[in-house]
Amino acid sequence: MKRLNTIILTIFFFLFPSLSLSASPSDLLKRADRCRKELLRSKIKRKYRINWLRCIAKYKRIYRIYPLSPEAPWAIYHCANLYLGLYRYSGKKRDLNCALTLYRWLVEKYPHHRLADDAQYKIGWIFYKYKHDLKKAYIEFLKVEIRYPHGDMKRRAKRILDHLAVLLGKSNTKILKKGLRKKKIALKNIRYWSTYNYARVVIDLERSAKYSYRLYRKNLVIYIKNAFIPRNSTFKRRIKKGPVSYVIARAYKDGIVRVILIIKEKKDYDIFHLFNPFRIVIDVGERIKIARSKKKPKITLSTKILKKKIRRGIRKTKKKDNTISLAQQLGLRIRRIVIDPGHGGRDPGCIWGGIKEKDITLRIAKLLAKKLRSMGYEVYLTRTRDTYLSLEKRIAIANMKHADLFISIHVNAHRNRRLRGIETYFLNVATDERAILVAARENATSEKNMSDLQSILSSLMLNTKIHESSRLAYDIQKEIVSTLRYRFRYRYIQDLGVKQAPFYVLIGARMPAILIEVGFITNRLERKRLLDLRYERALAYGIARGIVRYINENQSIASRTY
Repeated sequence: MKRLNTIILTIFFFLFPSLSLSASPSDLLKRADRCRKELLRSKIKRKYRINWLRCIAKYKRIYRIYPLSPEAPWAIYHCANLYLGLYRYSGKKRDLNCALTLYRWLVEKYPHHRLADDAQYKIGWIFYKYKHDLKKAYIEFLKVEIRYPHGDMKRRAKRILDHLAVLLGKSNTKILKKGLRKKKIALKNIRYWSTYNYARVVIDLERSAKYSYRLYRKNLVIYIKNAFIPRNSTFKRRIKKGPVSYVIARAYKDGIVRVILIIKEKKDYDIFHLFNPFRIVIDVGERIKIARSKKKPKITLSTKILKKKIRRGIRKTKKKDNTISLAQQLGLRIRRIVIDPGHGGRDPGCIWGGIKEKDITLRIAKLLAKKLRSMGYEVYLTRTRDTYLSLEKRIAIANMKHADLFISIHVNAHRNRRLRGIETYFLNVATDERAILVAARENATSEKNMSDLQSILSSLMLNTKIHESSRLAYDIQKEIVSTLRYRFRYRYIQDLGVKQAPFYVLIGARMPAILIEVGFITNRLERKRLLDLRYERALAYGIARGIVRYINENQSIASRTY
Protein backbone atom coordinates (compact mmCIF):
# COMPACT_ATOMS: atom_id res chain seq x y z
CA MET A 1 0.00 0.00 0.00
CA LYS A 2 2.81 2.43 0.93
CA ARG A 3 4.57 1.60 -2.32
CA LEU A 4 1.39 2.33 -4.27
CA ASN A 5 0.98 5.71 -2.54
CA THR A 6 4.58 6.62 -3.36
CA ILE A 7 4.05 5.75 -7.04
CA ILE A 8 0.83 7.83 -7.16
CA LEU A 9 2.54 10.85 -5.58
CA THR A 10 5.48 10.56 -7.98
CA ILE A 11 3.15 10.47 -11.00
CA PHE A 12 1.13 13.39 -9.58
CA PHE A 13 4.16 15.67 -9.11
CA PHE A 14 5.51 14.63 -12.53
CA LEU A 15 2.23 15.62 -14.22
CA PHE A 16 1.77 18.78 -12.11
CA PRO A 17 5.24 20.13 -11.33
CA SER A 18 3.88 23.58 -10.44
CA LEU A 19 2.15 22.05 -7.41
CA SER A 20 5.34 20.48 -6.07
CA LEU A 21 7.62 22.16 -3.54
CA SER A 22 8.34 25.64 -4.91
CA ALA A 23 11.94 26.59 -5.64
CA SER A 24 13.49 30.03 -5.35
CA PRO A 25 13.44 32.31 -8.42
CA SER A 26 17.24 32.08 -8.74
CA ASP A 27 17.03 28.26 -8.87
CA LEU A 28 14.25 28.40 -11.44
CA LEU A 29 16.27 30.83 -13.56
CA LYS A 30 19.30 28.51 -13.49
CA ARG A 31 17.16 25.59 -14.67
CA ALA A 32 15.60 27.69 -17.45
CA ASP A 33 19.04 28.96 -18.55
CA ARG A 34 20.32 25.37 -18.64
CA CYS A 35 17.37 24.35 -20.84
CA ARG A 36 17.95 27.30 -23.21
CA LYS A 37 21.68 26.65 -23.59
CA GLU A 38 21.14 22.94 -24.27
CA LEU A 39 18.52 23.86 -26.90
CA LEU A 40 20.72 26.39 -28.69
CA ARG A 41 23.71 24.01 -28.72
CA SER A 42 21.77 21.19 -30.41
CA LYS A 43 20.84 21.49 -34.11
CA ILE A 44 18.47 18.54 -33.78
CA LYS A 45 16.57 19.95 -30.76
CA ARG A 46 16.10 23.31 -32.47
CA LYS A 47 14.09 21.65 -35.25
CA TYR A 48 11.24 20.64 -32.93
CA ARG A 49 8.78 23.21 -31.62
CA ILE A 50 8.09 21.31 -28.39
CA ASN A 51 11.70 21.83 -27.25
CA TRP A 52 11.38 25.61 -27.64
CA LEU A 53 8.05 25.67 -25.80
CA ARG A 54 9.46 23.59 -22.93
CA CYS A 55 12.19 26.20 -22.26
CA ILE A 56 9.73 29.07 -22.73
CA ALA A 57 7.44 27.52 -20.10
CA LYS A 58 10.31 27.44 -17.59
CA TYR A 59 10.91 31.18 -18.03
CA LYS A 60 7.19 31.98 -17.91
CA ARG A 61 6.92 30.24 -14.56
CA ILE A 62 9.48 32.67 -13.05
CA TYR A 63 7.87 35.98 -13.99
CA ARG A 64 4.36 34.71 -13.25
CA ILE A 65 5.09 33.33 -9.77
CA TYR A 66 7.78 35.88 -8.79
CA PRO A 67 6.94 39.12 -10.69
CA LEU A 68 8.76 41.31 -8.13
CA SER A 69 11.96 39.27 -8.02
CA PRO A 70 15.22 40.46 -9.67
CA GLU A 71 15.05 37.36 -11.89
CA ALA A 72 11.69 38.35 -13.46
CA PRO A 73 13.05 40.82 -16.10
CA TRP A 74 15.75 38.33 -17.11
CA ALA A 75 13.10 35.64 -17.53
CA ILE A 76 10.94 37.94 -19.70
CA TYR A 77 13.93 38.89 -21.87
CA HIS A 78 15.10 35.30 -22.46
CA CYS A 79 11.52 34.19 -23.08
CA ALA A 80 11.15 36.87 -25.77
CA ASN A 81 14.48 35.81 -27.32
CA LEU A 82 13.27 32.21 -27.50
CA TYR A 83 10.04 33.24 -29.24
CA LEU A 84 12.11 35.24 -31.73
CA GLY A 85 14.41 32.25 -32.29
CA LEU A 86 11.40 29.97 -32.72
CA TYR A 87 9.97 32.33 -35.36
CA ARG A 88 13.07 31.83 -37.50
CA TYR A 89 12.22 28.11 -37.66
CA SER A 90 8.40 28.21 -37.64
CA GLY A 91 7.72 31.35 -39.67
CA LYS A 92 4.51 31.79 -37.66
CA LYS A 93 3.46 35.39 -37.00
CA ARG A 94 2.09 34.53 -33.56
CA ASP A 95 5.62 33.62 -32.37
CA LEU A 96 6.96 36.95 -33.62
CA ASN A 97 4.09 38.84 -31.98
CA CYS A 98 4.68 37.00 -28.69
CA ALA A 99 8.33 38.12 -28.77
CA LEU A 100 7.29 41.70 -29.52
CA THR A 101 4.73 41.71 -26.68
CA LEU A 102 7.28 40.46 -24.15
CA TYR A 103 9.93 42.99 -25.21
CA ARG A 104 7.37 45.80 -24.85
CA TRP A 105 6.28 44.45 -21.47
CA LEU A 106 9.87 44.48 -20.25
CA VAL A 107 10.38 48.09 -21.39
CA GLU A 108 7.13 49.28 -19.78
CA LYS A 109 7.29 47.30 -16.51
CA TYR A 110 11.04 47.62 -15.87
CA PRO A 111 11.99 50.91 -17.61
CA HIS A 112 15.15 51.39 -15.51
CA HIS A 113 16.47 47.83 -15.71
CA ARG A 114 19.76 47.18 -17.50
CA LEU A 115 17.89 45.02 -20.07
CA ALA A 116 15.35 47.74 -20.97
CA ASP A 117 17.55 49.27 -23.72
CA ASP A 118 18.31 45.79 -25.10
CA ALA A 119 14.58 45.02 -25.28
CA GLN A 120 13.87 48.37 -26.95
CA TYR A 121 16.58 47.66 -29.51
CA LYS A 122 15.06 44.25 -30.24
CA ILE A 123 11.67 45.89 -30.84
CA GLY A 124 13.24 48.12 -33.48
CA TRP A 125 15.05 45.11 -34.98
CA ILE A 126 11.77 43.18 -35.34
CA PHE A 127 10.16 46.02 -37.31
CA TYR A 128 13.31 46.48 -39.41
CA LYS A 129 14.28 42.87 -40.12
CA TYR A 130 11.03 40.91 -40.01
CA LYS A 131 8.08 43.30 -40.42
CA HIS A 132 9.90 45.54 -42.95
CA ASP A 133 8.23 48.66 -41.54
CA LEU A 134 11.04 51.21 -41.85
CA LYS A 135 9.17 54.15 -40.33
CA LYS A 136 8.13 52.15 -37.29
CA ALA A 137 11.66 50.74 -36.99
CA TYR A 138 13.12 54.26 -37.11
CA ILE A 139 10.84 55.38 -34.25
CA GLU A 140 11.70 52.35 -32.09
CA PHE A 141 15.48 52.74 -32.64
CA LEU A 142 15.14 56.46 -31.91
CA LYS A 143 13.61 55.57 -28.53
CA VAL A 144 16.84 53.77 -27.66
CA GLU A 145 18.84 56.94 -28.35
CA ILE A 146 16.45 59.26 -26.47
CA ARG A 147 15.44 57.16 -23.46
CA TYR A 148 18.72 55.33 -22.88
CA PRO A 149 21.49 57.83 -23.71
CA HIS A 150 23.98 55.97 -21.48
CA GLY A 151 22.93 52.44 -22.49
CA ASP A 152 25.21 49.99 -24.28
CA MET A 153 22.75 49.66 -27.22
CA LYS A 154 22.93 53.34 -28.18
CA ARG A 155 25.81 52.90 -30.66
CA ARG A 156 24.15 50.02 -32.49
CA ALA A 157 20.87 51.92 -32.68
CA LYS A 158 22.71 55.01 -33.99
CA ARG A 159 24.29 53.02 -36.84
CA ILE A 160 20.92 51.65 -37.96
CA LEU A 161 19.31 55.09 -37.59
CA ASP A 162 21.91 56.57 -39.94
CA HIS A 163 21.18 53.81 -42.45
CA LEU A 164 17.40 54.29 -42.15
CA ALA A 165 17.77 58.06 -42.48
CA VAL A 166 19.24 57.54 -45.96
CA LEU A 167 16.44 55.16 -46.94
CA LEU A 168 13.62 57.32 -45.58
CA GLY A 169 14.99 60.73 -46.55
CA LYS A 170 15.54 63.85 -44.45
CA SER A 171 11.94 65.11 -44.54
CA ASN A 172 10.50 61.86 -43.16
CA THR A 173 13.09 61.52 -40.38
CA LYS A 174 12.51 65.09 -39.21
CA ILE A 175 8.77 64.47 -38.91
CA LEU A 176 9.34 61.20 -37.03
CA LYS A 177 11.83 62.80 -34.60
CA LYS A 178 9.56 65.76 -33.94
CA GLY A 179 6.56 63.51 -33.29
CA LEU A 180 8.46 61.29 -30.88
CA ARG A 181 10.27 63.98 -28.91
CA LYS A 182 7.08 65.99 -28.33
CA LYS A 183 4.91 63.15 -27.05
CA LYS A 184 3.08 64.66 -24.09
CA ILE A 185 2.82 63.20 -20.61
CA ALA A 186 -0.61 62.46 -19.16
CA LEU A 187 -1.60 63.64 -15.68
CA LYS A 188 -3.14 60.42 -14.34
CA ASN A 189 -4.41 61.29 -10.86
CA ILE A 190 -4.18 63.57 -7.83
CA ARG A 191 -4.26 62.00 -4.35
CA TYR A 192 -4.16 63.58 -0.91
CA TRP A 193 -4.11 62.87 2.84
CA SER A 194 -4.70 65.58 5.40
CA THR A 195 -5.23 66.47 9.04
CA TYR A 196 -5.95 69.81 10.71
CA ASN A 197 -2.40 71.25 10.27
CA TYR A 198 -0.77 68.96 7.68
CA ALA A 199 -1.51 67.78 4.14
CA ARG A 200 0.30 65.62 1.61
CA VAL A 201 -0.71 65.91 -2.08
CA VAL A 202 0.60 63.48 -4.69
CA ILE A 203 0.40 64.20 -8.44
CA ASP A 204 0.65 60.98 -10.49
CA LEU A 205 2.11 61.32 -14.01
CA GLU A 206 2.44 58.87 -16.89
CA ARG A 207 6.25 59.19 -16.88
CA SER A 208 8.98 61.53 -15.66
CA ALA A 209 8.51 65.22 -16.43
CA LYS A 210 10.18 68.54 -15.79
CA TYR A 211 8.37 70.92 -13.47
CA SER A 212 8.76 74.21 -11.59
CA TYR A 213 6.80 75.88 -8.80
CA ARG A 214 6.10 79.29 -7.27
CA LEU A 215 4.20 80.63 -4.28
CA TYR A 216 1.71 83.41 -5.14
CA ARG A 217 0.42 84.80 -1.84
CA LYS A 218 -1.55 81.79 -0.52
CA ASN A 219 -1.50 79.79 -3.74
CA LEU A 220 1.23 77.23 -4.43
CA VAL A 221 1.45 76.71 -8.21
CA ILE A 222 3.26 73.83 -9.93
CA TYR A 223 3.97 74.07 -13.68
CA ILE A 224 4.41 70.66 -15.35
CA LYS A 225 6.07 70.87 -18.77
CA ASN A 226 5.18 68.78 -21.83
CA ALA A 227 2.05 67.48 -20.11
CA PHE A 228 -1.68 67.28 -20.74
CA ILE A 229 -4.93 66.43 -18.95
CA PRO A 230 -6.77 63.54 -20.66
CA ARG A 231 -10.24 64.18 -22.10
CA ASN A 232 -13.24 63.73 -19.82
CA SER A 233 -10.89 64.11 -16.81
CA THR A 234 -11.44 66.86 -14.26
CA PHE A 235 -8.93 67.35 -11.49
CA LYS A 236 -10.49 69.52 -8.82
CA ARG A 237 -10.24 68.20 -5.29
CA ARG A 238 -11.82 69.85 -2.27
CA ILE A 239 -10.00 69.07 0.98
CA LYS A 240 -12.35 69.58 3.92
CA LYS A 241 -9.74 69.73 6.67
CA GLY A 242 -6.13 70.81 6.78
CA PRO A 243 -4.02 73.71 5.50
CA VAL A 244 -4.99 73.09 1.83
CA SER A 245 -8.60 73.79 0.83
CA TYR A 246 -8.50 73.01 -2.92
CA VAL A 247 -6.26 71.30 -5.46
CA ILE A 248 -7.01 72.25 -9.07
CA ALA A 249 -5.26 71.05 -12.26
CA ARG A 250 -5.79 72.97 -15.52
CA ALA A 251 -4.22 73.29 -18.95
CA TYR A 252 -2.23 76.52 -18.76
CA LYS A 253 -0.43 76.94 -22.08
CA ASP A 254 0.33 74.57 -24.95
CA GLY A 255 2.15 71.63 -23.38
CA ILE A 256 2.02 72.99 -19.80
CA VAL A 257 -0.34 71.84 -17.03
CA ARG A 258 -0.77 74.08 -13.99
CA VAL A 259 -1.63 72.53 -10.63
CA ILE A 260 -2.80 75.01 -7.98
CA LEU A 261 -2.89 74.34 -4.24
CA ILE A 262 -5.04 76.91 -2.46
CA ILE A 263 -3.56 77.25 1.04
CA LYS A 264 -5.74 78.65 3.85
CA GLU A 265 -2.93 80.44 5.67
CA LYS A 266 0.84 80.78 5.41
CA LYS A 267 2.49 77.39 5.95
CA ASP A 268 5.82 75.74 5.25
CA TYR A 269 5.98 73.36 2.30
CA ASP A 270 8.27 70.79 0.69
CA ILE A 271 8.15 69.60 -2.93
CA PHE A 272 10.02 66.59 -4.28
CA HIS A 273 9.50 63.80 -6.81
CA LEU A 274 9.63 60.02 -6.66
CA PHE A 275 10.09 57.45 -9.40
CA ASN A 276 8.63 54.19 -10.67
CA PRO A 277 5.96 55.43 -11.20
CA PHE A 278 6.86 59.11 -11.43
CA ARG A 279 4.94 61.36 -9.04
CA ILE A 280 5.34 64.82 -7.52
CA VAL A 281 4.84 64.98 -3.74
CA ILE A 282 3.89 68.19 -1.91
CA ASP A 283 3.91 68.40 1.90
CA VAL A 284 2.21 71.43 3.49
CA GLY A 285 2.15 72.06 7.24
CA GLU A 286 4.03 73.00 10.38
CA ARG A 287 7.79 72.43 10.31
CA ILE A 288 8.04 71.32 13.97
CA LYS A 289 5.51 70.57 16.69
CA ILE A 290 6.62 71.98 20.06
CA ALA A 291 4.94 70.49 23.14
CA ARG A 292 6.73 70.77 26.49
CA SER A 293 6.62 67.57 28.50
CA LYS A 294 4.37 67.82 31.58
CA LYS A 295 4.83 64.29 32.77
CA LYS A 296 7.54 61.79 31.94
CA PRO A 297 6.33 58.44 30.60
CA LYS A 298 6.68 55.50 32.91
CA ILE A 299 9.73 53.43 31.93
CA THR A 300 9.36 49.80 32.94
CA LEU A 301 12.15 48.15 30.95
CA SER A 302 15.72 48.05 32.17
CA THR A 303 18.34 49.00 29.60
CA LYS A 304 21.50 46.94 29.61
CA ILE A 305 24.49 48.49 27.86
CA LEU A 306 26.43 46.13 25.64
CA LYS A 307 30.19 46.35 26.17
CA LYS A 308 31.16 45.03 22.75
CA LYS A 309 31.14 47.70 20.04
CA ILE A 310 28.73 47.27 17.13
CA ARG A 311 30.31 46.76 13.74
CA ARG A 312 29.30 49.72 11.60
CA GLY A 313 27.64 49.06 8.26
CA ILE A 314 28.88 52.28 6.71
CA ARG A 315 32.54 53.05 7.30
CA LYS A 316 31.87 56.79 6.94
CA THR A 317 29.58 56.74 9.99
CA LYS A 318 32.15 55.66 12.57
CA LYS A 319 30.14 56.43 15.69
CA LYS A 320 26.75 57.42 16.97
CA ASP A 321 25.77 61.04 16.28
CA ASN A 322 25.72 62.71 19.71
CA THR A 323 24.76 66.19 18.48
CA ILE A 324 22.20 67.71 20.87
CA SER A 325 19.10 68.32 18.77
CA LEU A 326 16.46 71.03 19.15
CA ALA A 327 13.98 68.43 20.37
CA GLN A 328 16.34 67.45 23.18
CA GLN A 329 17.09 71.07 24.10
CA LEU A 330 13.38 71.82 24.39
CA GLY A 331 12.69 68.61 26.32
CA LEU A 332 9.99 67.48 23.88
CA ARG A 333 8.16 64.43 25.16
CA ILE A 334 7.86 61.22 23.14
CA ARG A 335 4.45 59.67 23.57
CA ARG A 336 3.09 58.79 20.13
CA ILE A 337 4.76 56.14 17.97
CA VAL A 338 3.77 54.97 14.48
CA ILE A 339 4.85 51.46 13.44
CA ASP A 340 4.92 50.60 9.76
CA PRO A 341 4.71 46.88 8.80
CA GLY A 342 6.49 46.79 5.43
CA HIS A 343 4.65 45.89 2.19
CA GLY A 344 1.11 44.41 2.20
CA GLY A 345 -1.75 43.59 -0.14
CA ARG A 346 -0.63 43.19 -3.75
CA ASP A 347 2.95 43.95 -2.66
CA PRO A 348 4.14 40.79 -0.84
CA GLY A 349 7.76 41.92 -0.39
CA CYS A 350 10.35 39.11 -0.29
CA ILE A 351 8.97 35.66 -1.07
CA TRP A 352 10.45 32.26 -0.27
CA GLY A 353 8.13 29.44 -1.24
CA GLY A 354 4.86 30.26 0.47
CA ILE A 355 6.50 32.57 3.05
CA LYS A 356 5.88 36.28 2.44
CA GLU A 357 7.59 39.27 4.00
CA LYS A 358 4.32 41.18 4.44
CA ASP A 359 2.97 38.54 6.87
CA ILE A 360 6.12 38.45 9.03
CA THR A 361 6.35 42.25 9.33
CA LEU A 362 2.69 42.54 10.33
CA ARG A 363 3.05 39.96 13.10
CA ILE A 364 6.16 41.65 14.54
CA ALA A 365 4.55 45.10 14.28
CA LYS A 366 1.48 43.94 16.23
CA LEU A 367 3.66 42.39 18.95
CA LEU A 368 5.71 45.60 19.19
CA ALA A 369 2.57 47.74 19.38
CA LYS A 370 1.18 45.57 22.19
CA LYS A 371 4.44 45.87 24.14
CA LEU A 372 4.67 49.66 23.77
CA ARG A 373 1.01 50.16 24.71
CA SER A 374 1.54 48.15 27.89
CA MET A 375 4.26 50.68 28.75
CA GLY A 376 1.85 53.61 28.40
CA TYR A 377 2.69 54.82 24.89
CA GLU A 378 0.16 55.78 22.24
CA VAL A 379 0.81 53.51 19.23
CA TYR A 380 -0.60 53.48 15.70
CA LEU A 381 0.01 50.98 12.88
CA THR A 382 0.01 52.13 9.24
CA ARG A 383 -1.84 48.89 8.46
CA THR A 384 -3.50 46.34 10.74
CA ARG A 385 -4.33 43.75 8.06
CA ASP A 386 -3.14 42.59 4.65
CA THR A 387 -3.80 45.79 2.68
CA TYR A 388 -1.69 47.69 0.16
CA LEU A 389 -0.28 51.10 1.09
CA SER A 390 1.82 53.30 -1.16
CA LEU A 391 5.21 54.39 0.19
CA GLU A 392 4.20 58.06 0.28
CA LYS A 393 1.00 57.29 2.21
CA ARG A 394 2.88 55.49 5.01
CA ILE A 395 4.89 58.52 6.11
CA ALA A 396 1.86 60.76 5.47
CA ILE A 397 -0.04 58.73 8.09
CA ALA A 398 2.79 59.31 10.59
CA ASN A 399 2.80 63.04 9.84
CA MET A 400 -1.00 63.28 10.17
CA LYS A 401 -0.90 61.44 13.52
CA HIS A 402 1.78 63.91 14.73
CA ALA A 403 3.96 60.94 15.61
CA ASP A 404 7.07 61.43 17.73
CA LEU A 405 8.78 58.34 16.25
CA PHE A 406 8.35 56.31 13.04
CA ILE A 407 9.53 52.67 12.91
CA SER A 408 9.32 50.75 9.62
CA ILE A 409 9.81 46.97 9.85
CA HIS A 410 11.09 44.88 6.93
CA VAL A 411 12.66 41.51 6.13
CA ASN A 412 15.85 41.28 4.08
CA ALA A 413 16.80 39.03 1.14
CA HIS A 414 19.97 38.26 -0.80
CA ARG A 415 21.16 35.90 -3.52
CA ASN A 416 23.86 34.64 -1.16
CA ARG A 417 21.86 32.34 1.13
CA ARG A 418 24.62 32.31 3.74
CA LEU A 419 24.21 36.02 4.39
CA ARG A 420 22.31 36.72 7.63
CA GLY A 421 21.98 39.40 10.28
CA ILE A 422 20.03 42.38 11.57
CA GLU A 423 20.62 45.94 10.36
CA THR A 424 18.98 49.31 10.95
CA TYR A 425 18.80 52.20 8.47
CA PHE A 426 18.17 55.92 8.64
CA LEU A 427 17.62 58.29 5.72
CA ASN A 428 20.75 59.57 4.01
CA VAL A 429 22.71 59.20 0.76
CA ALA A 430 24.04 55.63 0.67
CA THR A 431 27.80 55.12 0.34
CA ASP A 432 27.72 51.34 0.51
CA GLU A 433 26.84 49.18 -2.53
CA ARG A 434 24.74 46.66 -0.59
CA ALA A 435 22.91 49.49 1.20
CA ILE A 436 21.98 50.85 -2.24
CA LEU A 437 20.73 47.40 -3.30
CA VAL A 438 18.61 47.05 -0.14
CA ALA A 439 17.10 50.50 -0.69
CA ALA A 440 16.51 49.69 -4.36
CA ARG A 441 14.58 46.56 -3.41
CA GLU A 442 12.50 48.28 -0.74
CA ASN A 443 11.81 51.20 -3.09
CA ALA A 444 10.80 48.73 -5.84
CA THR A 445 13.16 50.42 -8.27
CA SER A 446 16.57 49.81 -9.83
CA GLU A 447 20.16 50.89 -9.06
CA LYS A 448 20.01 53.33 -11.97
CA ASN A 449 16.95 54.98 -10.44
CA MET A 450 18.71 55.20 -7.08
CA SER A 451 21.14 57.75 -8.47
CA ASP A 452 18.17 59.96 -9.39
CA LEU A 453 16.82 59.62 -5.87
CA GLN A 454 20.17 60.50 -4.32
CA SER A 455 20.35 63.68 -6.40
CA ILE A 456 17.12 65.06 -4.85
CA LEU A 457 18.04 64.15 -1.28
CA SER A 458 20.40 67.12 -0.87
CA SER A 459 17.44 69.52 -0.87
CA LEU A 460 15.56 67.40 1.68
CA MET A 461 18.31 66.82 4.23
CA LEU A 462 17.68 70.12 6.04
CA ASN A 463 14.04 69.19 6.59
CA THR A 464 14.55 65.70 8.02
CA LYS A 465 15.51 64.51 11.49
CA ILE A 466 18.87 63.05 10.45
CA HIS A 467 20.71 63.45 13.76
CA GLU A 468 17.84 62.15 15.89
CA SER A 469 17.15 59.29 13.46
CA SER A 470 20.82 58.29 13.66
CA ARG A 471 20.66 58.08 17.46
CA LEU A 472 17.40 56.16 17.36
CA ALA A 473 18.87 53.70 14.84
CA TYR A 474 21.95 53.03 16.98
CA ASP A 475 19.94 52.56 20.17
CA ILE A 476 17.49 50.14 18.56
CA GLN A 477 20.21 48.17 16.75
CA LYS A 478 22.21 47.76 19.97
CA GLU A 479 19.22 46.67 22.03
CA ILE A 480 17.89 44.17 19.46
CA VAL A 481 21.26 42.40 19.28
CA SER A 482 21.77 42.55 23.05
CA THR A 483 18.26 41.23 23.80
CA LEU A 484 18.49 38.31 21.37
CA ARG A 485 22.02 37.32 22.44
CA TYR A 486 21.96 37.76 26.19
CA ARG A 487 18.34 37.82 27.37
CA PHE A 488 16.83 35.17 25.10
CA ARG A 489 20.13 33.28 24.53
CA TYR A 490 19.87 32.96 20.75
CA ARG A 491 23.11 31.82 19.12
CA TYR A 492 24.59 33.05 15.83
CA ILE A 493 23.02 36.53 15.97
CA GLN A 494 24.86 38.54 13.32
CA ASP A 495 25.10 42.29 13.93
CA LEU A 496 25.28 44.13 10.58
CA GLY A 497 25.21 47.55 12.26
CA VAL A 498 23.61 50.87 11.41
CA LYS A 499 23.58 52.07 7.81
CA GLN A 500 22.40 54.95 5.69
CA ALA A 501 20.32 54.70 2.51
CA PRO A 502 17.73 56.75 0.61
CA PHE A 503 14.42 55.01 1.36
CA TYR A 504 11.26 56.49 -0.17
CA VAL A 505 9.23 55.45 2.88
CA LEU A 506 11.33 57.72 5.15
CA ILE A 507 11.32 60.83 2.92
CA GLY A 508 9.27 63.70 4.30
CA ALA A 509 9.18 62.40 7.89
CA ARG A 510 8.74 65.18 10.45
CA MET A 511 9.96 62.97 13.27
CA PRO A 512 12.93 60.62 13.84
CA ALA A 513 12.36 57.77 11.38
CA ILE A 514 14.19 54.49 10.85
CA LEU A 515 13.84 51.24 8.92
CA ILE A 516 14.76 47.88 10.49
CA GLU A 517 15.68 44.79 8.47
CA VAL A 518 14.98 42.10 11.08
CA GLY A 519 16.64 39.20 9.21
CA PHE A 520 17.10 37.42 5.90
CA ILE A 521 14.25 35.32 4.53
CA THR A 522 16.79 33.71 2.19
CA ASN A 523 18.88 32.36 5.08
CA ARG A 524 17.72 28.98 6.39
CA LEU A 525 18.35 29.70 10.09
CA GLU A 526 16.79 33.18 10.14
CA ARG A 527 13.84 32.09 7.98
CA LYS A 528 13.03 29.37 10.53
CA ARG A 529 13.35 31.85 13.41
CA LEU A 530 11.21 34.52 11.73
CA LEU A 531 8.35 32.02 11.59
CA ASP A 532 8.67 31.26 15.32
CA LEU A 533 6.39 33.29 17.64
CA ARG A 534 8.91 33.25 20.51
CA TYR A 535 11.62 34.76 18.30
CA GLU A 536 9.20 37.38 16.94
CA ARG A 537 8.34 38.37 20.52
CA ALA A 538 12.05 38.64 21.31
CA LEU A 539 12.54 40.94 18.30
CA ALA A 540 9.62 43.13 19.37
CA TYR A 541 11.00 43.25 22.91
CA GLY A 542 14.45 44.29 21.62
CA ILE A 543 12.98 47.08 19.49
CA ALA A 544 10.95 48.31 22.48
CA ARG A 545 14.12 48.36 24.61
CA GLY A 546 15.84 50.45 21.94
CA ILE A 547 12.98 52.96 21.92
CA VAL A 548 13.10 53.21 25.72
CA ARG A 549 16.88 53.72 25.60
CA TYR A 550 16.47 56.56 23.08
CA ILE A 551 13.73 58.23 25.20
CA ASN A 552 15.84 57.97 28.37
CA GLU A 553 18.79 59.63 26.61
CA ASN A 554 16.53 62.44 25.34
CA GLN A 555 15.19 63.13 28.81
CA SER A 556 18.62 63.02 30.51
CA ILE A 557 20.08 65.48 27.96
CA ALA A 558 17.08 67.79 28.36
CA SER A 559 17.51 67.83 32.17
CA ARG A 560 21.25 68.62 31.81
CA THR A 561 20.48 71.40 29.29
CA TYR A 562 18.20 73.15 31.78
